[in-house]
Amino acid sequence: MKNILIVFLLAFFQSTIAQSTFEYDVVLTPVSVSGLPGLHSYAFAQHNGKWLIIGGRKDGLHARQPFNAFPGAQNNTDMYVVDIATQQSWSASVNSLPTGIKEQLQSTNMNFYQDGDALFIIGGYAYSTTTADHKTFNNLTSVDVPNLINAIIAGTPITSYFEQISNDVFAITGGQLAKIGTTFYLVGGHRFDGRYNPMNNPTFTQTYSNAIRKFTIDNSGASLNYANYEEVVDAVHLHRRDYNLLPQIFPNGELGYTISSGVFQIAVDLPFLYPVDIKAGGYFPQTQFNQYLSNYHSGKACLYDATNNRMHNLFFGGMSQYFYQAGNLIQDNTVPFVKTISRTTRFADGSLLEYQLPIEMPNLKGAGAEFIPNENLPHYSNEVIQLSNITADEFVIGHLFGGIQSSSPSAFTDNQTNLTSADPTVYEVKLVKNTLLSTPQIDGKNPFSFTVSPNPTSNDTVRIQFDMAYSAKVNYIISTLDGKIAEEGEIEDVSAGINSMNFSLASAKSEFVIITFIFDDKFYVSQKVIKK
Repeated sequence: MKNILIVFLLAFFQSTIAQSTFEYDVVLTPVSVSGLPGLHSYAFAQHNGKWLIIGGRKDGLHARQPFNAFPGAQNNTDMYVVDIATQQSWSASVNSLPTGIKEQLQSTNMNFYQDGDALFIIGGYAYSTTTADHKTFNNLTSVDVPNLINAIIAGTPITSYFEQISNDVFAITGGQLAKIGTTFYLVGGHRFDGRYNPMNNPTFTQTYSNAIRKFTIDNSGASLNYANYEEVVDAVHLHRRDYNLLPQIFPNGELGYTISSGVFQIAVDLPFLYPVDIKAGGYFPQTQFNQYLSNYHSGKACLYDATNNRMHNLFFGGMSQYFYQAGNLIQDNTVPFVKTISRTTRFADGSLLEYQLPIEMPNLKGAGAEFIPNENLPHYSNEVIQLSNITADEFVIGHLFGGIQSSSPSAFTDNQTNLTSADPTVYEVKLVKNTLLSTPQIDGKNPFSFTVSPNPTSNDTVRIQFDMAYSAKVNYIISTLDGKIAEEGEIEDVSAGINSMNFSLASAKSEFVIITFIFDDKFYVSQKVIKK
C-alpha cells in the first residue's frame, strides 16, 4: 500500500469522551459571492465589513514536476473587494502597479498583518518575469486598505495606495507576520528560489529562517521604513513553515501568539506536533504537548473565555498526519488532506488539550484557506474573540474563504495534483450554544523524558538516562544558545524500558549546550547543560 495507516492502541493515544469545555456547536453555511474565484494562500485585510483579498493562487496543489510546478499563469493577478453582507465583489488588476509591487502582490504564501488601516505584506513566492525564474520576494509593502477598497469599487486609479521597500531580511515565504506592542514579528518560513523539485535535484535553493525576525515599521511619513531589527534564531524549535500562527491570550492575561505544528522536521519529512508560544519576553517550546489533528496552514479561529480563563483555537480541515476513522486515531505519514474540524484549549494552569469536533468540513478542503473574523464581535487587539462578552446563544464568528480542495486524500503522494483545485466557496461560521455537547479528547501528553548527569559538568562527556515507553527510533540534536546546531544523529541500540549511555558534547564549543532528543519522530525533549 502506498499509504501506511497505523491504528494507535497505546493508552496515551486513546481518546476519551469528556464533558465539553467549549459548549458550542460549529455550523458552516455556504455563502454565494458573485464574481469571486477560487483562491488559496492569499493575503487579506478588512474595513467596515468589506474584505480586501490580494495574491495567492488560482490552481490547486502544486505539481510534483519542476517544469509544471507553480506556473505563472495561475498567479492571482487581481485584487478583490468583497462585501459579504450584500454578497458582491469587485476587482482590479495588479498590472497597473509598478513592477516590483505587481510581481510581489501576485505571489503565494506571503506574510501579512493588518495594523489599523495598513496591510503590511512581506515576501511571498512566485514566478517573476523580471528575474525569469521563480523566487521569494525580498519586499515589505504597505497597503492603504480603506482607500484601496474604495478605489477598486469605484474603478479609479490605485497606484498611490502602495509603498514598498526591499531588503533580504524580508525574503521569506510560508512564515507568518504578527505584532506584539509596537514590534512586528516575522516568524519562521523559508527563502525558496528556483523551481520546486521533490527529488531535491539542483533546480532550487532553500534556506529556512529558523528565526523570529523582530522590527518596527514606520509608515507615517512620505516613505516606508523599518528599524530596531533583531533576530532570534533556534534551528531546532523555530524550523517551521506553512503552519498556523494563533493569536493568544495567555492565562496571565498577556497577549501573544502560538506556533501550531508546521513542517518539516530536520531529520524526517514529517510535521512538528508540539506548539511554541511567543511572548514579548521570548519564545517557549511546549514540548510536553502534541497536537495531532491539524498540521498545516488552514483557516483557524481563536476565542478567549475570560470567565473560565480558557483559550480556544478552532482548526478547519487542511492536511494532517493524523485523523479519525471509525473512532480510531489513524497515522498516515504522507500527511493527506482531511475533513477534520478540531480544537485545542489552553486552561488556567497552562495545560493544553485537543478535541475532535463532531462536525467535519463538507469535503477534503481547507489547506491554504483563511478565516476572516467578524469584527463586529468584541475582540482583543490581536483579533482574539472575547467569548465571555458575547451573550447570544448563536452568533457568526466569521467566514472561511478559499483554500485547496481535493477529491483524493493522497492526491500529492499519488502524483494526481490534477484532482485538486482552488476552492471558491465562502462559508459562514456560526457558533450555536449546546450545553450537552461532549467531544472526543485526545491525550497529547509527551510520555518521554531523560536525565543528564552531572549537570553542570566539567568535561565533554555526560551520562544520559531515559525510560522508553515503547520501542522506537531516537534521534538527537546538540545545539547552542545562539540557536545553531552543532551535531545531529540517531541513537542506536535502544529498547523499551530504561536506557543509559555516555554522551559526548565535544561538538559544541560553548558554555551552555542544549541536548534535544526526538522519540519516534514526534516527541521532543530538550535539556540545557552547563559546561564549567
